[in-house]
Amino acid sequence: MTGVPEIDLTDAEVLRDPFTAYGRAREQAPLARISAPGFGPLWALTRHEGARAMLGDTRFELDATSYMRPDVPDDCLPYMRTMGEMNGPEHARLRRLVAPAFSARRAAEFRPRIEPIVRRLLDGLPGHAGDGWVDLLAHFARPLPIDVICELVGVPETDRPRWRGYGATVAMGAGPAFAEAIPGIMDAAKQAIARRRREPGDDLLGDLIRAQAEDGDRLGDEEMVTLVWHLLIAGQTPANLIANAVDELLRRPGQLAALRADPALMPRAVEELIRWCGPTLLAIPRHAREDTDLYGTPVRKGETVTVAVAAANRDPRAFPDPDRLDLTRPPGGHLGFAHGPHFCLGASLARVQTEVALTTLLERFPRLAPAAPGQDLRAPDPGTWRLTSLPVTL
Repeated sequence: MTGVPEIDLTDAEVLRDPFTAYGRAREQAPLARISAPGFGPLWALTRHEGARAMLGDTRFELDATSYMRPDVPDDCLPYMRTMGEMNGPEHARLRRLVAPAFSARRAAEFRPRIEPIVRRLLDGLPGHAGDGWVDLLAHFARPLPIDVICELVGVPETDRPRWRGYGATVAMGAGPAFAEAIPGIMDAAKQAIARRRREPGDDLLGDLIRAQAEDGDRLGDEEMVTLVWHLLIAGQTPANLIANAVDELLRRPGQLAALRADPALMPRAVEELIRWCGPTLLAIPRHAREDTDLYGTPVRKGETVTVAVAAANRDPRAFPDPDRLDLTRPPGGHLGFAHGPHFCLGASLARVQTEVALTTLLERFPRLAPAAPGQDLRAPDPGTWRLTSLPVTL
């Protein structure tokens, strides 16, 4: 294939408006070439059909080089290889064991435990009783996921400030502070597992401890620790999703009014918001296991391939009028949680958190409004569509 479009992730315009940049590439060709700091050149599928197919194609695998792994002490190394780096039977075995704990049914059962956490965070917002503004990202969207994780793995109230500190560090992204925090996060995971083994409970950690396959297979201690510490990292996704959703709704009063008028629309609205402004711009890179071909372009064994989620989720071949946020759009089809064997394990829990957060926020503050209209509050992050703050008046 000739004329493969190129996207430079150091380009300020791409960082400012990735949806336009990726959309332009998508309409030029189904495959683009991306230059990305830290990863080198990548092939990127831009159209929904090809993107979805690649994510489910076993010729393209995740492995350790798909991630920017931080330096950690030797005693942490046994817990660094997560399920995201596994493929084939090894991945299928672990997924089979843990999937029931992350099912849509189980996430719905956790809803009554998430609701009071949301209410407590909203009760504690600075400026709640005054006329000033509050940063909804710092004081609501960002602390919510770690508080939910603490609840679902049985962390005692006395230990939660430490977990919240870890969550704040993780939310700031990869860097020296993140690497330095990993030993403490792993130690906290070990303590939580030991506590739940002594005191069985009806929560996510209890589910994982009890997980057993029909053949009697169980999670090993190393696998348990790896799952729990990685849950703390991966579980931060709802923070950016909730913040993005609130920001977009405040920019579109008509859509916000429709949602307020019909709260039953919320599950469908969350799916549309994931499609429209989900935080994932690029899927975790895969590597070709063999020489292959993508739309007439040779891809050599070992080369890196990703999905431009920002392009695929607004592909007019898959979504009618895709550049319009429509909270009544029939749900389904977006790739915000990936697809195939590595479909996001925590997707159902993220959906429930987002539904509860938005529903309660809009009920509590009917006059919610942006406090800094027109101000650029986006992080210059080539892989994640996220805000640096979300100032609102309540």
